[in-house]
Amino acid sequence: MRKRMAGFAFILAVGIASAGISGCKGNSFFASAVKGSSSANGKVAAGGGATEPDVTFPGLDGHDVSLASLKGKVVVVNFWATWCEPCRIEIPWMIGFQNKYAAQGFTMLGVAMDDEGKSVVGPWVATTQFDVDGKQETMNYPIVLGNDDLAAKFGGLIGLPTTVVISRDGKIVKRFIGLASHDELEKEIQQLL
Repeated sequence: MRKRMAGFAFILAVGIASAGISGCKGNSFFASAVKGSSSANGKVAAGGGATEPDVTFPGLDGHDVSLASLKGKVVVVNFWATWCEPCRIEIPWMIGFQNKYAAQGFTMLGVAMDDEGKSVVGPWVATTQFDVDGKQETMNYPIVLGNDDLAAKFGGLIGLPTTVVISRDGKIVKRFIGLASHDELEKEIQQLL
């Protein structure tokens, strides 16, 4: 009986840990559903070629950023939060993609979904460093502030991180829900460049 209970506890712990790695849930901004299709594993969903939403984000630096102003570039919109562990796994990849592809007409756009907004996100972005190819770097791409209404324009969020890939002509071509695959995301970026 004791072995069976220990085995059950181990399986339960593994399940909880893997749920935490795949995505974060729990803050007020998550929509109850995502419009559009999603894959069986819940990580990648095709955007169906929908046009990017007409949205302007308040910039962390005080300057608003509209998606329309980025037309002509491949844009990866990454919804994240400072408290989200899977987001912290992805951020070094995002920094690396910005370093590698910015000169080719690519940009990351980080949408911080912290309820406290700029007061928490600003200091965190300014001081938190990530290991990127053996170097310590801070986030090197535009960081904007998100909210329920802005997230709804992308079909809503059911977890963080959520990443939306937009082509140069403004079409949503891929949606990753939860922890994205580094290789799949980079392949998508390369194909669109």
